[in-house]
Amino acid sequence: MLVLFNKPYNVLSKFTDDSGRETLKKYIDIPNIYAAGRLDMDSEGLILLTDDGKFQHEITDPMHKEYKTYLVQVEGEITKEAIDDLENGVYLKDGKTKPALVKSVLEPDWLWERNPPIRKRQNIPTSWLEISIKEGKNRQVRRMTAAVGLPTLRLIRTQISNFTLGTLKPGQFKIIKV
Repeated sequence: MLVLFNKPYNVLSKFTDDSGRETLKKYIDIPNIYAAGRLDMDSEGLILLTDDGKFQHEITDPMHKEYKTYLVQVEGEITKEAIDDLENGVYLKDGKTKPALVKSVLEPDWLWERNPPIRKRQNIPTSWLEISIKEGKNRQVRRMTAAVGLPTLRLIRTQISNFTLGTLKPGQFKIIKV
């Protein structure tokens, strides 16, 4: 079984938490499934969960890394130089990132409001990027955009391999038989 879940902002990508923070348990009551990968608490979007250990390993094993695609709202105006740098890989404290697929996009009309809303500054515009990466360093997309002078304000994963968020609203899931 495979579960596609749209993880809301400020929810942990696991079922339990000793600190009392909101977890997947509030949204999904299916026994014996586990997240295939993580999505940071302050990020939103697609998480895959499964009861199939082999599939979970394939999705998370670095040898089988599939593209993960993110919709990213950044602070500032996107330049061709920033896109080129992201596409070629940027240097982070833990090494250079692998090349990414990057394009500037408009804010999608299907996007839900985030609660709480992102901070807004009157004199600093925001822009949107679509970034696809094959690796999964800790907070990688946020660190990549910061490295090119575009701090991330909002991060939404829209796709993992061939699986997409589709029309799932935050907190909704869909079961797929595999």
